[in-house]
Amino acid sequence: MAAAIETSHEAWGRTSPNPPVGCVVLDADGVMVGAGPTEPPGGPHAEVIALRAAGERARGGTAVVTLEPCAHTGRTPPCTEALIEAGVARVVYSVEDPNPKAAGGAAVLTEAGIAVESGLLATQAKRGPLRAWLHSMRTGRPHVTWKFASTVDGRVAAADGTSRWISGEESRAEVHELRRHMDAIMVGLGTVATDDPQLTARAADGSLADRQPLRVIVGRGEIPPGARVLDTDAETLHLRTNDPDEVLDELGKCGVVDVLLEGGPRLAGAFVRAGAVHRVLAYIAPKLLGDGSSPLVDTGMSSITQALSLDVEEVTMSGSDVRISAVPAGTGGTSTAPREA
Repeated sequence: MAAAIETSHEAWGRTSPNPPVGCVVLDADGVMVGAGPTEPPGGPHAEVIALRAAGERARGGTAVVTLEPCAHTGRTPPCTEALIEAGVARVVYSVEDPNPKAAGGAAVLTEAGIAVESGLLATQAKRGPLRAWLHSMRTGRPHVTWKFASTVDGRVAAADGTSRWISGEESRAEVHELRRHMDAIMVGLGTVATDDPQLTARAADGSLADRQPLRVIVGRGEIPPGARVLDTDAETLHLRTNDPDEVLDELGKCGVVDVLLEGGPRLAGAFVRAGAVHRVLAYIAPKLLGDGSSPLVDTGMSSITQALSLDVEEVTMSGSDVRISAVPAGTGGTSTAPREA
């Protein structure tokens, strides 16, 4: 299953609004003979890719997949059908499919005489490439990761406004790789006016990555003429609102599932206040500034009793920086403000 999760990273960012799934196939002796990620919409799912790679060696073997195999016909036939025809004896999946149109694959496979097991490495799978898609299925809205870099004393810019570079080279490279997987990257008009960011995913040599996220600019004003977000390196969407709910509704209509919120303490504060930050990704640099800007303002929290508590998922090093991944306490990173039915 760890190999299947790793394989799913190849699909991450390429399959929206479909789930980024990974699958590996073992032969009857337990030897891995096939692997594959889900292709972009309209292409084959992970199970089909892995079964094609395995060929006849899949017969009597085991398919290991990050998401319950689908049992419906959409743009492609059911994955359950492919597994049955391949003659696998056993299917192990990590996460049940929350999509009512596609769910029920386990029952179909069981009825066909295939042994089915579920829940293997479910926590890891839910925190992997499936995270945003699972959230969108449950809430009907995109998943938002708020990313920021700060000094140890919590400053994202110095008193004179300078902020390049707070984080180290390794962290910046990680963020560009993260951008490549995201459906959209979002900042406010204030960040565009102050920093003039490109909001593109770039390689170490500065060249553009093979995939670019949608650049989303939030705010009622005008994008400054000549701003780099108006170039042709990637598509730009200007949403003339400051309401996080309206932003997420519009992005959902565009098929956006996975959003990286990068810009501005006020925009971040608005999303936190609205319960619309589902994961926090913080890069803490070993620096002190004393004076300077905070990463978060206007949250509506004026007392320690109102503080938003977080569950830390992971703490690791990124070069000389500390990278922290955390989600609002008790949510598993799926939603801090569930929508009413």
